[in-house]
Amino acid sequence: MAKRDAIFPAGRQALYEMNRYSAAIRSGDLLFVSGQVGSRADGSPEPHFEKQVQLAFDNLAAVLKAAGCTFDDVVDVTTFHTDPAAQFETIAAVRSKAIGEPPYPNWTAVGVNWLAGFDFEIKVIARIPEST
Repeated sequence: MAKRDAIFPAGRQALYEMNRYSAAIRSGDLLFVSGQVGSRADGSPEPHFEKQVQLAFDNLAAVLKAAGCTFDDVVDVTTFHTDPAAQFETIAAVRSKAIGEPPYPNWTAVGVNWLAGFDFEIKVIARIPEST
């Protein structure tokens, strides 16, 4: 079996090493991105919810970029929410700016009661462009 092809964004590998997981794994032409949260540089949660969601998308964009991808390459999205009814509108606004125009990727939203101190998490699967 081939060794995992791990992808890390610049400047954040220590966070992943501390928690013992990869930001993303490349498998063939697919990129499986671990859940991204709105963590600040020191790994702590951004306390303001809208900023936390934006930071999660920014962190996701950094992982995608490290693999030669953009949001246009995302085919599947799963989001995790600690209070879906109250948070959905804020998340949808940030998401629509990042994801762009149709056709949209698949999206599954899951309500959860714990995200290690965070209120939102996003994970995706992307197709890696051939030029990468």
